[in-house]
Amino acid sequence: MTTVVVVGSGIAGLTAALHAHENGCRVTVVTKGALPDTNTRWAQGGIAAVTHPADTLASHAADTVTAGAGLSDPAAVDVLVGEGPARIAELVGRGVAFDRTADGDFSRGLEAAHAMPRVLHAGGDATGAEIQAALGAAVRAAGLTVREHEQLRDLVVRDGRVTGIELDGGERLDADAVILATGGAGQLYAHTTNPLGATGDGIAAAIRAGAAVADLEFVQFHPTALAVGAPFLVSEAVRGEGAVLIDDTGRRFAFDAHPDGELAPRDVVARANARAMAAQGGRPVRLDATALGAERLAQRFPTIDAAVRERGLDWARDPIPVTPAAHYLMGGVVTDLDGRTTVPGLYAVGETARTGVHGANRLASNSLLEGAVFGARAGDAVARDGHWPVAPGTAQAVIEPVTATDAPPFSRAALQQLMWEEAGLIREADGLARAAAVLASWSAGPSPRSIEDASLLLVASHLVSAARARTGSVGAHFRSDAPDAETPASTPLAGTAHTDVIPASPEVLAC
Repeated sequence: MTTVVVVGSGIAGLTAALHAHENGCRVTVVTKGALPDTNTRWAQGGIAAVTHPADTLASHAADTVTAGAGLSDPAAVDVLVGEGPARIAELVGRGVAFDRTADGDFSRGLEAAHAMPRVLHAGGDATGAEIQAALGAAVRAAGLTVREHEQLRDLVVRDGRVTGIELDGGERLDADAVILATGGAGQLYAHTTNPLGATGDGIAAAIRAGAAVADLEFVQFHPTALAVGAPFLVSEAVRGEGAVLIDDTGRRFAFDAHPDGELAPRDVVARANARAMAAQGGRPVRLDATALGAERLAQRFPTIDAAVRERGLDWARDPIPVTPAAHYLMGGVVTDLDGRTTVPGLYAVGETARTGVHGANRLASNSLLEGAVFGARAGDAVARDGHWPVAPGTAQAVIEPVTATDAPPFSRAALQQLMWEEAGLIREADGLARAAAVLASWSAGPSPRSIEDASLLLVASHLVSAARARTGSVGAHFRSDAPDAETPASTPLAGTAHTDVIPASPEVLAC
């Protein structure tokens, strides 16, 4: 019997685990928090899929490629949209109660860059939480082994292939295959919609194991995070329902950047917000949802409504302050269409993976769909991959060396501020060079760091290298020193091959 360890418990990880189990594998799910402590649980906007006769797979594919600035992998897009309806049916079968109209049909919402309403929701704006609860219950009912509050320290690599994982306490879990589903790295930035656990652990472990990564320069910044209190995402669906963005004068400025205004692709709207904020001394822009009315806002967006009101705001009466925040990592560990990485025995799914489906900018509500579609494919693949094939090999990018610099002492806060200022929403050569130099100084430093800090630092270094290598602007990667220039798709950055267990130490990070 094939033994599989799945690291991570969001939609991608649990879907992969369930499919592997249903194909006869012995599966262990490892997660560093409780089973529901995932990015999936916080997903408000919904899950996009073709479920109406008036919609077409071609339309969904075209929207995905357009939002991705033309850099999406066509084969990956075809898989995503083509298998999406089946994965929606599977989620329904596992107990996800998507919102319905009075006649029993799915209630479909419109979000930015979609040609028509195709976004399904559950519990209004609690789609991720509903999916997380249903999949968690399915995993428990199936009797899978679940190891909660266990931190991945590293992958075990022997004779060029992954043979298990090492936990923080030193325990090793042997496996025929490991599926990384640890999410992204939103905690790289001072402002993020991601929970505290989004520290790039799986991506960093894959790099140390020698796996290729790509497109790490493509970080999606959500246009509308609440600018009062702790960061909280205000879903794109609010703008889809008719809310608008205004500056201090009350002017709708988004149309200056794109003819679709507030419903333009996320990268465009986020930069429009940043420019408007800069023009008014850094003060947040405002999201005006007053036309929707108190009853509609509370009914359609109960989670957001509660969060807004907890902060003392009445968004039915007054526009609310919002700001861009790091939201989603389009790049990650390079995989084929079945989740295989360039290291035998290692798979990656969800935000940890780079399937190529998102290109330079993810289409709204395609993230949950990606987790469901490619999680299922990886779970099916591990059950049949007795010879452990790998994803196609990739060339290693040339990373320009950087010189040492006077840097502040390393801290999580210092790293986040550096990335926000120099490798955030708007970038340029000098700032990226400074970031690379500071990161190199920190990587070489002797001070001990937590596993999470070590992961963030390693991913940050690769992200900045990728951003420096892509000298033009495309999608979510915007260079103010080349705002109109586009460059070809990035070359994946190959990790450094190691054997056995690779310790998460500052010395390794200097590799």
